[in-house]
Amino acid sequence: MLPVVLFASLVRGTPRRLLAAVALALVLAAAFVTSAPARADEIAPALAGDVVDQVRVLALDKAAQNGAARVEVIVGALDPRLRLAPCARIEPYLPPNMRLWGKSRIGLRCREGRTAWNVYLPIVVKVWGHALVVPAGAAAGSVLQDADLAEAEVDLAEEFTPALVDRQAVVGRTLAQTLKPGQTLRQGHIKSRQWFAAGETVKVIAAGDGFALESSGQALSNGIEGQPARVRTEGGRIVTGVATGERRLELTL
Repeated sequence: MLPVVLFASLVRGTPRRLLAAVALALVLAAAFVTSAPARADEIAPALAGDVVDQVRVLALDKAAQNGAARVEVIVGALDPRLRLAPCARIEPYLPPNMRLWGKSRIGLRCREGRTAWNVYLPIVVKVWGHALVVPAGAAAGSVLQDADLAEAEVDLAEEFTPALVDRQAVVGRTLAQTLKPGQTLRQGHIKSRQWFAAGETVKVIAAGDGFALESSGQALSNGIEGQPARVRTEGGRIVTGVATGERRLELTL
């Protein structure tokens, strides 16, 4: 506010009606600045406890439908850069094709508010189960022995590649990468076997609904375990299947 003496010198000679109008305008402006509410959508809202609980229940329910024995859900926070209008009722939902496994998301939409909005909330889904671990760790290229393995409860959803549980299927296999002590043994950690090479004669098993046909052919590509390979049959037809065993290709009709 201007000092009284300075204000008086500025308005000296000013008509009284104009002076009164200026004074009234200043009073109204000051009242507006003091009483104007802050915009409610200037910051991303913190989620109420009941919304967090709804998100957790929804994720637990959906994950349990997949047959998981024990599931844990960690609810994250909204991006602080979001600008959302106030909402009286927020509805959590599972987005289409969203897999509740490891790092995932739950949708949140405003059902009762001045502005409809839809955002995604990050969550982490831990699925606990028993699988094989390597207690002492192991270097890449090591051939796994039974003594290298132990069974433990692990977070199966920590990675997307499946955790291994069958000792007999693992013993004698070669590691494709180094494992830390206590790390879960997963399919991606095992070096894939080559079941046949291009040019070799292989057995082709074609399976359908209730039947299977067997023939032979010449491999046109290397047969890496679990990966697609091409074979030219005795009749000259080129088929693509999956290498499943020693000089063996399987395909589904």
